[in-house]
Amino acid sequence: MGWLPAQGRLAAGLLVNLAASICIVFLNKWLYVRLGFPNLSLTLVHFAITWLGLYLCQALGAFSPKSLQPSQVLPLALSFCGFVVFTNLSLQSNTIGTYQLAKAMTTPVIVVIQTLAYGKTFPLRIKLTLVPITLGVFLNSYYDVKFNVLGMAFATMGVLVTSLYQVWVGAKQHELQVNSMQLLYYQAPMSSAMLLFIIPFFEPVFGDGGIFGPWTLSAVIMVLLSGVVAFMVNLSIYWIIGNTSPVTYNMFGHFKFCITLLGGCLLFKDPLSVNQGLGILCTLLGILAYTHFKLSEQESNKSKLAQRP
Repeated sequence: MGWLPAQGRLAAGLLVNLAASICIVFLNKWLYVRLGFPNLSLTLVHFAITWLGLYLCQALGAFSPKSLQPSQVLPLALSFCGFVVFTNLSLQSNTIGTYQLAKAMTTPVIVVIQTLAYGKTFPLRIKLTLVPITLGVFLNSYYDVKFNVLGMAFATMGVLVTSLYQVWVGAKQHELQVNSMQLLYYQAPMSSAMLLFIIPFFEPVFGDGGIFGPWTLSAVIMVLLSGVVAFMVNLSIYWIIGNTSPVTYNMFGHFKFCITLLGGCLLFKDPLSVNQGLGILCTLLGILAYTHFKLSEQESNKSKLAQRP
């Protein structure tokens, strides 16, 4: 996308992430609910296809790999595994609405991590927008008809690990002076190797319900398609965070849940109560307030730069 101006590249990256993120939720939910495909095995397929996609991109000259030490990428690979596994378990155990809204808690957690660990400061008005977002998530989760302790435990772990992962993605790109493709090129195979070792302890490998079980051709095609979409999601996440920030990426991500909720109601008959609707509205108001304040902040910064001699 080098031929596009900077704003055009950002818009294109956001649109790719929007479309791919919505598709991956429905594809994964379909594979879990309708086909019973094992969770960790599907994650392994995603990692493997992501690495294969990056290998092809590198062979075609899309980027040049940069030499990195395994120890530099290890924390990112571990958090990447946890991020995908726990969010997939959350999707498997919760309705799509609760799964998607629980992810909104990533933004407040990222703000806390960046404040405590990296000394980053946020204006009070930005912090206050996190209140309605958090309240909306709790309202939706509490009144969800499929509320269960295990599902919420997976959702909570997913939020914690995802927050760490997204903070580290941005920090590592700047620390190691690498772009999104260069970093993911090393991290994807490392994460695949970790899962390859873990899977036999938790899921069958052969036979019914195993990754090498008697799946139909249509099931195999769906799994491979899910892997291709996951590659697009992973790459766009790295690219967007590297060019914006983890908080901005998450605020953009919250808008996806509107379409995802609608799809969950239509495709999987997930019920939606009035109280859950209030929770969604509350979350949306917080997101809109954050977006307004961030745009005002950017305009103010541009004005200050223009006034300098």
